[in-house]
Amino acid sequence: MPLSFAILLDGGFVRRKLGTARQPVDAAGISAFTARVSALPCVAALRLHRIYFYDARPLEGVAPIPLGGGEIDFGAHPVATRNRSLQSQLVREPFFALRFGELFLEGWRLKSRILGRPGPTVEISSAAIEPNVRQKGVDMRIGLDIASLTLKKQVQVIVLVTADSDFIPAMKFARREGAQLFLVTLGHGIRDGMREHADLVIDAVP
Repeated sequence: MPLSFAILLDGGFVRRKLGTARQPVDAAGISAFTARVSALPCVAALRLHRIYFYDARPLEGVAPIPLGGGEIDFGAHPVATRNRSLQSQLVREPFFALRFGELFLEGWRLKSRILGRPGPTVEISSAAIEPNVRQKGVDMRIGLDIASLTLKKQVQVIVLVTADSDFIPAMKFARREGAQLFLVTLGHGIRDGMREHADLVIDAVP
């Protein structure tokens, strides 16, 4: 039986690199991208075990906007609607498995364009602030799956698509346990430590 490989997709990173604000990537685009990854010479002769897509479920609920700005329905926001659709389509794609973290509202912050205004003071209204939404649990799930896939010998090669240096400890662990770690950066700049702890760095996927 040929050696096996798994593709691990950092969902937020993949969406940013494969899509734009005007043309967000859809499930078909992500599936086509993983097909190109699977066709790379370094893994083309291997058996695909599974494709893992890590993302946070859209934020739900209604929150009041400070400074008399009314309220915001996070679940009805176009980004939330689009991400729900993307996730529901991806689970139907062959070999795909989704791993979910969560989003939570951590207060409010000034918009960057407000902070960039000249002068020692700025006038703040409800239009000058935006929700400070944080993600948690996604990185942990990627690290856990890297460890599980490696320790259980389910795959011998892990193709990790990200540019987040927080995964260096998981990358080091996989290699110490005998797996090969291929890093796909999609042309994004990465720290030297990521290159050091990857067996192969693929900056572009044809």
